[in-house]
Amino acid sequence: MTTLKGATNPHLPTPLVTAASEQTITVLLVDDQATVNEAIHCMLETEANLTYHYCSRAEKALQIATEIAPTVILQDLILPDSDGMTMVKKFRANPVTCDVPIIMLSTNDNPQTKAEAFAIGVNDYLVKLPNQIELVARIRYHSQAYLNRQAHTAALLAQAHAKELEQTLQELRQTQAQLIQTEKLSSLGQMLAGVAHEINNPVNFIFGNLTYIDTYVQDLMKLVQLYQDKHPEPDSAIQAHLEDIDYDFVMDDLLKMLRSTRMGAERIVQIVLSLRNFSRQDHQEMKPSNIHEGIDSTLLILSHRLKLGINVVKDYGDLPLVDCYPAQLNQVLMNIINNAIDALLDQPNQQKKEIIIHTSKINKNHIKIQIKDNGPGIPLAVQTKLFEPFFTTKPVDKGTGLGLSICQQIIANHQGTIQVISKPDEGAEFTIQLAVQSTVA
Repeated sequence: MTTLKGATNPHLPTPLVTAASEQTITVLLVDDQATVNEAIHCMLETEANLTYHYCSRAEKALQIATEIAPTVILQDLILPDSDGMTMVKKFRANPVTCDVPIIMLSTNDNPQTKAEAFAIGVNDYLVKLPNQIELVARIRYHSQAYLNRQAHTAALLAQAHAKELEQTLQELRQTQAQLIQTEKLSSLGQMLAGVAHEINNPVNFIFGNLTYIDTYVQDLMKLVQLYQDKHPEPDSAIQAHLEDIDYDFVMDDLLKMLRSTRMGAERIVQIVLSLRNFSRQDHQEMKPSNIHEGIDSTLLILSHRLKLGINVVKDYGDLPLVDCYPAQLNQVLMNIINNAIDALLDQPNQQKKEIIIHTSKINKNHIKIQIKDNGPGIPLAVQTKLFEPFFTTKPVDKGTGLGLSICQQIIANHQGTIQVISKPDEGAEFTIQLAVQSTVA
């Protein structure tokens, strides 16, 4: 029996048994000696699940190997039309055969030659002609190991592909959900813009008429006063009517009513302006905007929730106009303030509920918006996931888990930052930093 000389361990371990063991073993012999071919063919012809191919010329070996995809290559060290070492390098350079096990066959038993062969990528080295049992064992061992590697690689590729598909599906779901959320906000904006437009016309009519009504009332009151000055003693009928209508009270109350009506009309005008400011559909280009107007309009939209017992403290600094997409930034403010309201309303036993909004200049190029509540705070484990898509601590019917994720994307699109600072029972504070002048192309 011929043993493998020059190897660390002449005893080959049994390869793992997998589904690959049922696959066909394909052997390619590259040797110019017909007697060697006949001998090896005889050794292998009765082996199950094994096919045998022979090539006598080195120049054809690579082509045949590419066609048959062998699981092991038996190659002579000395070939008439090519150096055996060079042939090994060609096999290793070819993508089809680069990993196929190569068993070198040679009459040369020199350790240095063996070392050179192993150095360039030979997997095994046998002095020919080897014993049949040993040859079959080595062929099966190397083929099985090769097939196992291929199966493992295929499994890894399939796993990676499945993971990639899952990630793509997750991104599609996220994009779809964001589109739905954006569409909802867009619909809200369109509705508010429509309401503001419909209210604006009659309000302008009322507000304009109030100016004339005030002038006319003043003129009539002056006329009555002149009559009183010229006729200080009215007849009994006029005197009785003055007493019936309580003339002094009516005149005083009428002026108060006019003032309160004007204040109400002015308030409606401000509400309309806030609605229009919040609903601006200006996603196409940035523009210098008043951050405080955006905050005020957002608070107006949420005023029905704030009236449930939440005090808002506005601590506005002296801010310049900031380049931004106003409607998008209002969306961020809406989400953060709305979350703060949710946190506070979930504390029915808390007496003082407060949201503090502080704005300031960091330097001449950057501003900061801080929105802080005195609610229960956010646990650290939740903070690390707060901006992840679809993560929410709210019930299914109250939150999609996209609000803060969208906020982060919007602020990132503005080349700004958004951070949260919170401790249990000490509330939560969101800090937004924005550049005064945008560098977004």
